[in-house]
Amino acid sequence: MREMKNYIILSILIWVLGSCSGTKSEEKASTGKGKKTAVLIVNHGSVAESWRNQLLDIETKIEDELLAQPGIADVRTAFMEYTEPSIATRMKEFDEEGYDEVVIVPVFLTVSSHYSHDIPVIVGLSADPKIKEELKKEKIEVYRAKARVTIAPPLDYSSILKKNVERRVNALSKNPDNEGVLLVAYGDQQYNQQWEEMVENIGKYLKMKTGHKDIAYAWCGHLVHYSTEPTIKGIEKLQELNDNVVVVPVLIANDPYFQKDIIQKAVDAVKVDDNVLYVQDAILPDDNVNNWVKDIAIKTVKGL
Repeated sequence: MREMKNYIILSILIWVLGSCSGTKSEEKASTGKGKKTAVLIVNHGSVAESWRNQLLDIETKIEDELLAQPGIADVRTAFMEYTEPSIATRMKEFDEEGYDEVVIVPVFLTVSSHYSHDIPVIVGLSADPKIKEELKKEKIEVYRAKARVTIAPPLDYSSILKKNVERRVNALSKNPDNEGVLLVAYGDQQYNQQWEEMVENIGKYLKMKTGHKDIAYAWCGHLVHYSTEPTIKGIEKLQELNDNVVVVPVLIANDPYFQKDIIQKAVDAVKVDDNVLYVQDAILPDDNVNNWVKDIAIKTVKGL
């Protein structure tokens, strides 16, 4: 009888201990107002592995800190175009794993067609038929997520971008009194005003911080058919006023097609001796960008 009693007590203890250890991940996943929430870091995507790796590094650098936050149960990255995992693939994974909320943090420089129209349609927040058709032509899958989706604001709403460009200008600059600065960015036809405001604000900031008086910008993306001409003309315009020109890509990551085949070729076409100062760099890597993604994700999750 005594042996039977001990067996019953032991069975109860095993059941209790097993219950506690087996539900640890589920408790973590369901914290935060009782909902299971994931963070999805979204970027444009590229065929260049070097570009993709710089974006994947953001997740690697901030994942542990995000997962330590109450209410965040998973952190993943998705590419909008060119390669997997796509946004649709990630959203399907979250739905299959029973997530209630997904916070999308777009790593885009400013508002754009991708940020304002494409991503909302891809995840089912918008049903714009014109955008759907365009995405279909580009073979970008649309998936209406079961989880509630919230999209965080893009990067230029902070001072991080200005400080990033300032640091890179200072690294190249030899004499601000006799240098012009050319900012080369992708551009966006539909949101041209916002893109112009972004680079103009960076220019105003540089004038105060670095002492450069002549600052111009040029587009290098789809808007100008990926031509070297706008960059060439921008350098030539600044060369009329200064002995040297500093050229800085305002591009999120390093893609040889842009930094090498477009901007470097433009620099090589007009430089005399070493009067054009340029390195094939990008905004990333930048710990401040990593911290911005982390902070905006935490802030958005807390606001759900």
